[in-house]
Amino acid sequence: MSAEAHAFSLVSPVVLLAAAVIAVPIFKKIGLGSVLGYLIAGLIIGPFGFAFFSDPNAIIHVAELGVVMYLFIIGLEMRPTHLWSLRREIFGLGTLQICLAALALTGVGLAFGFSWQVAFVGGAGFVLTSTAIVMQLLGDRGDISQPRGQKIIAILLFEDLLIVPLLAIVAFLSPIQVVESTADRLQGIGIAIAAIVGLIVAGYWLLNPLFRLLAAAKAREVMTAAALLVVLGAALLMQVSGLSMAMGAFLAGVLLSESTFRHQIEADIEPFRGILLGLFFLGVGMSLDLSVVANNWQLIIGGVIALMVVKSLVIYIVARLTKANHYDALDRALVMAQGGEFAFVLFAAAAGAKVIDATVQSNMTAIVVISMVLTPIIGILFKRFTISKDEQSLEGVRIAEGLSGSVLLIGFGRFGQVTSQLLLARGVDVTIIDSNINMIQSAERFGFKIYYGDGARLDILHASGAETAEAIVVCVDDKDTTNKIVDLVQDEFPLAKLMVRSYDREHSLHLVKQNVDFIMRETFESAMSFGEAVLKQLGLDEHDVAEISENIRERDQERFETEIAADDVNAGVGMQYTQSKPRPTAPLVKPKQDSKLLNESELAPSKQNN
Repeated sequence: MSAEAHAFSLVSPVVLLAAAVIAVPIFKKIGLGSVLGYLIAGLIIGPFGFAFFSDPNAIIHVAELGVVMYLFIIGLEMRPTHLWSLRREIFGLGTLQICLAALALTGVGLAFGFSWQVAFVGGAGFVLTSTAIVMQLLGDRGDISQPRGQKIIAILLFEDLLIVPLLAIVAFLSPIQVVESTADRLQGIGIAIAAIVGLIVAGYWLLNPLFRLLAAAKAREVMTAAALLVVLGAALLMQVSGLSMAMGAFLAGVLLSESTFRHQIEADIEPFRGILLGLFFLGVGMSLDLSVVANNWQLIIGGVIALMVVKSLVIYIVARLTKANHYDALDRALVMAQGGEFAFVLFAAAAGAKVIDATVQSNMTAIVVISMVLTPIIGILFKRFTISKDEQSLEGVRIAEGLSGSVLLIGFGRFGQVTSQLLLARGVDVTIIDSNINMIQSAERFGFKIYYGDGARLDILHASGAETAEAIVVCVDDKDTTNKIVDLVQDEFPLAKLMVRSYDREHSLHLVKQNVDFIMRETFESAMSFGEAVLKQLGLDEHDVAEISENIRERDQERFETEIAADDVNAGVGMQYTQSKPRPTAPLVKPKQDSKLLNESELAPSKQNN
């Protein structure tokens, strides 16, 4: 093969990679997110931009494996017991949302003057959300493992189950009559059930032994190949049986979620998932036909607005009916407002079955693509112009009001949780407040009673019982917030003992000036204990370790007093031990007997004996 042919064959991958490398960091830098960066980059390099590519659908079909791998990784994080606990969300919430949205969106199509068959196809294509975009957005926000994210994932899983039934309905609507016997239908159902059962059996009894065998071979590249084989094999099995590839990958992930090789498999798959998912977004951007948009812009823009608004409204209503709070319901409605990648398959099948014509297919495809492009933008605007989720998500959370206790503990993070254990073990009447809603909800699942409240607000301190507390314990992990709380407490509640978690040495000096009753540097005691453990591991006995530890504490206190007197955090730097004069690690105690010098005469007999 000539050099020119080699160069030509590399143009496509180089352009794709360059587009991603340039666009994504820029869009993330300006706060528009990676998804929008991929989509716009795809539009620029696609057939209606610089025309580096003429067939974006080919790229989408290959890159759809990125969505498949994403669902596999989600499955790895979802144990079978957890999946079973989501059954109501998958089948109950999913059914309610899909049915109501399908009816409403079909109504939109009828309002635009289409026949009920065309309106149904358009509504069905738009009712199924883009798994790729939603999963990427949830991942970027860190919401996949949160309750709001789990409900969205449950709905997406139910949508994947609807792919085959919807294709069957499209075939039924076709004016081209295809005679299919009952036996053929039953055979198709049987194949699908057999594929699912076969995948479950293989997951439980074959995959773990396979990975143990490969791990024993100590060939990392083979483990990576095996991980890809599992994902693609499960996807292929579902595809040939008429089911969703993503569903097959998800089931394979769930079956491996309790495997000892779970983390290794996830690490092997992650790079491929990221690249292919990015490639998918590039392909979606390329598929936006600007000439179709220009020729039918009124219909397309009107369709985008109508379908997204109606779908969002239905999702919000369903979320509220199922007792989601306002913020979570609104968030779910906007995140899932777009059409999905399955619409491309459904519209193509409908066009092939003569249910819709080529013009309608092009217009519907453009509507779905534009809705996918708009979703990240809407999400950014929603985040920027709405009040924080903590203020919106207070349903079911106890508000600090009319409280009292002998101790008021402010901040229930890692530090506050450990501190509270000593007080609760003694039966002390403790009132605990925090401003992190997710943490409060998580703590309540373990039996803690935490009240929502910002300790840096005077009204919250009053409502939390600060004026009757014997001690106010500040355990927040933000220095500025701590200082605000200290100022408020000393001005308004001077009779309470004020005990404060210090961020660092400089912060401790500031708190001393504020006449705080007790200060604890957040890492000092843990670092001292850790250093003591290291010395013991090196062979020192308990007495020597205690002596060294006491010496360090005395020097640190002396240094701290020097810094207070000088009002300078650097005043006592010279009191620290440094590596300028290396010290032996052992022995640090005097030998039990003196050493002797062995001269030649003493060594002679031993030499002769040898």
